[in-house]
Amino acid sequence: MRASKSRRNVVILGAFILALAGCGAPAGEPAADTAAPADAVSLAIRESWQTARLNLVESADLMAEADYAFRPVDTVRTFAEMLTHVAGANYVFCSAARGEASPHAEDAFEAGVTSRDEIIRVLGESLAYCDAAYNAATDATLGESVARPFGQGDGPRAAVLIGNINHLNEHYGNLVTYFRIKGIVPPSSRR
Repeated sequence: MRASKSRRNVVILGAFILALAGCGAPAGEPAADTAAPADAVSLAIRESWQTARLNLVESADLMAEADYAFRPVDTVRTFAEMLTHVAGANYVFCSAARGEASPHAEDAFEAGVTSRDEIIRVLGESLAYCDAAYNAATDATLGESVARPFGQGDGPRAAVLIGNINHLNEHYGNLVTYFRIKGIVPPSSRR
């Protein structure tokens, strides 16, 4: 009985392998091209940027103006300060990726920009500034050495752009907490 069960398993396995073999391209036709698209790495970085960017834009739009002053505890930034911090940091990261001097310091907006409309405007402008860096990136240019922000020495342009995405995601995580404390479903969960 043991031999017949073993034989049956071999037959089933063989049938499975034959079925998988038939799942390829029909006989006489070449298999579909599975090569990565040109600039696959820069495309992937751009897609990550678009997601992080969308989370911040939708967060700024979702929170009511009265709650822009909200902070869960006294030792952390307000919702407004978080967005203005991100706006300033965007310029620092993306100017490095673009190979130019930053038009704004990291803390350029935190103290002076306080109304919801102004915060949304400066955040949007900083994101548009960064769009140019991400849109210009190719797989070849991502490997080029640039002066990294915050005194980190030279490094590949890709590291700067990925670092900016990480920074946005880090602070979006903070904002998610702010939303949840307020009983608001955050943008990425709404999608």
